[in-house]
Amino acid sequence: MRIEAYTQVQQMYSSKKTANVKSKSNVGRSDQVQISSIGKDIQSAKQSVAGASDIREDVIAPIKAKIQAGTYEVSAESFADKLIQKYEEMR
Repeated sequence: MRIEAYTQVQQMYSSKKTANVKSKSNVGRSDQVQISSIGKDIQSAKQSVAGASDIREDVIAPIKAKIQAGTYEVSAESFADKLIQKYEEMR
């Protein structure tokens, strides 16, 4: 097989391909996007979640106060139960 002939044929096809693409024109056409009502609801929900704080102050405030006062206690049994529960969820 001659490599020179292959490159000449390849050049011929690539020049025709670009000529065909250039001849097609999209004049007068425009793209349109329509978002469904469900899509709009999802978008507004995402914006609401993004604007909300990740920390729930009503839950954290009493725990912070107990820690600062030195009265916060964690039951070892309760901690172990929750640890095992999370482990089982991950399996």
